[in-house]
Amino acid sequence: MEGDKRGISYRIKWISNIIKHGLFLHGVRNNLAKIGLDFMPYYWVKEATSAIIPPVIRGEDEDFEISLFGESEINHIKSTIIGIEQKDLLADLNNGEICIGLKNKGEIAAYMFIKCKPFTFKKRYFDLQPTESYLHSMYTFEAFRGKNLAPYLRYHSYKLLEEKGVTTYLSVSEYFNKSTIKFKKKLNSKPVKLYLSLVLFKRWTMNFTIKKY
Repeated sequence: MEGDKRGISYRIKWISNIIKHGLFLHGVRNNLAKIGLDFMPYYWVKEATSAIIPPVIRGEDEDFEISLFGESEINHIKSTIIGIEQKDLLADLNNGEICIGLKNKGEIAAYMFIKCKPFTFKKRYFDLQPTESYLHSMYTFEAFRGKNLAPYLRYHSYKLLEEKGVTTYLSVSEYFNKSTIKFKKKLNSKPVKLYLSLVLFKRWTMNFTIKKY
């Protein structure tokens, strides 16, 4: 009986968090995709369009270290996070992508990937120029959420790229993922275009441009 109550309490909290962070429609979209109706509106975003006040980590714990991640960190991420089994993160690393992350006393707290070469997303081709980058797969481990790590890590990724002569930072924000849109606003990000990807039963893909900003 006590276990049932805890289970109900967990589900109520889970649903509350989804609604609170604007992820209800994001979850509906993900569930429709599982049955073959992958309907994804998304923004093509330019980040850091103006000067940024450097984000700071919340809380008293300041023992965070920024570093480039390699194979050992990627293997740990793959074995820890549920739902990314289909992502070949090691292949991304071996293809020249940068994985930058935060550790707290040796424990991985957050990470993200950076592409500096042209790529395809949902069968739409994006042609990156030598001074452009594509930032993706930002993830903060649950034990470290609420500390403002995503904007902090993102800001320092810009500094890393600046040293390489890369000065334009682009990314995708799913239209229904309000938490992602919110954290990017802290970094003075602006939408460039609104796209729609429609994939039917993993066989047919259609891409549309909905709006240009």
